[in-house]
Amino acid sequence: MTVREINFDGLIGPSHNYAGLSIGNLASTKNAGEISRPRDAALQGVEKMRTNIGLGLTQGIFLPQWRPDAGWLSALGTDITNADPHIRAAAMSASSMWAANAATVSPAADTVDGRTHLTVANLVTMPHRSHEWPQTLKQLRVAFSDQNAFTVHSPIPPPFGDEGAANHMRMCQSHDLPGVEIFVYGPATAQFPARQHLEASKAVARLHQLDPAQTLFVMQSEEAIAAGAFHNDVVAVANEHVLFTHELAFARKDRFYTDLRERLPSVQIIEVPASAVSLADAIRSYLFNAQLVTIAEGGMALILPSEARDVPAVWNWLEGLVAGNGPIRQIIPVDVHQSMANGGGPACLRLRVVADPANVDPRFLVNEAKLDQIAAIISQYWPEEIAPGDLADTRLIARIEQSWLTLVDHLQLSGDLMP
Repeated sequence: MTVREINFDGLIGPSHNYAGLSIGNLASTKNAGEISRPRDAALQGVEKMRTNIGLGLTQGIFLPQWRPDAGWLSALGTDITNADPHIRAAAMSASSMWAANAATVSPAADTVDGRTHLTVANLVTMPHRSHEWPQTLKQLRVAFSDQNAFTVHSPIPPPFGDEGAANHMRMCQSHDLPGVEIFVYGPATAQFPARQHLEASKAVARLHQLDPAQTLFVMQSEEAIAAGAFHNDVVAVANEHVLFTHELAFARKDRFYTDLRERLPSVQIIEVPASAVSLADAIRSYLFNAQLVTIAEGGMALILPSEARDVPAVWNWLEGLVAGNGPIRQIIPVDVHQSMANGGGPACLRLRVVADPANVDPRFLVNEAKLDQIAAIISQYWPEEIAPGDLADTRLIARIEQSWLTLVDHLQLSGDLMP
């Protein structure tokens, strides 16, 4: 058995638009009403996956969800033609592309039964995301159908909000060894609601059969949330024994660091001081919403949005980081501008699963040739532009549906994923 890190990226769907639906997400709010470019967005995501493959990483994919979500609209007593504009926009949302919110994952090395556990996120806080989980659960149960290797759990029941791996970190000496699982929950602030509830995190830990002695529950700082860090992965990212974090990410960081060092003595904490990079600059650049990955030639690489180069304080700090002799040896900017404009960077787009790729349904794994085929479908079928006022256009809706059907048929998944 070869256990390794597999990054499953959410392919950006043909209904990608800027409706500004995410409260607390500064980029989403700022760009509300702008014209989106779904074709460019999806192709940017494909190129990011190529970057991972070029680094020697195993790459997976999750497919866009069927849009509009007619079942959700029906449960609300309406349809896409007659829905109020904000409900129509929620039914058309392509935000399932942010696979970091698909589920929380605990590798087999950490669980009592020796299976990899995944709990689909309920995303109850935001209406446009609250109806994603049934289609996400369907994909997870197809991709990870080997019951000897995986257990896929239904979502935590409301009202306990769970937003998945974006608020969860796992640290270990190497991916195949037992680790420390860190659940980060958020308090409600005067401005924004809590998106990850402590009770949801505790429930996931119980369902995943984790060792309580190797499980930490850590509160995100109110300051970080108020500044726009709606998920922990906007201010911190971990890989194996390295934690890369902003100084102001956690409410009681000294206690957290002490607890972490007790459980993983080899941990290296790279803390970016607020005096060097402000929270505002960290969030504007999505410095921490990056993929921190172990690369074949040794050390780690930080795959981060190209916008980081546009913030002098951030880029200067990064150049100093890689000039040293620390574990992070490469900085790799990627163009995910369309996703960034809607509030999600490289880390938002991927769900990390540590498992044997041989146990995963191969239809959800990709290589260069398969990405070429997917890119060709995107180039032919995905809409070039969508303005918010277009969402009621029946011709656009028909094109979005045809785009999805073409992709899913090509990947031989229509029988498993049809709504």
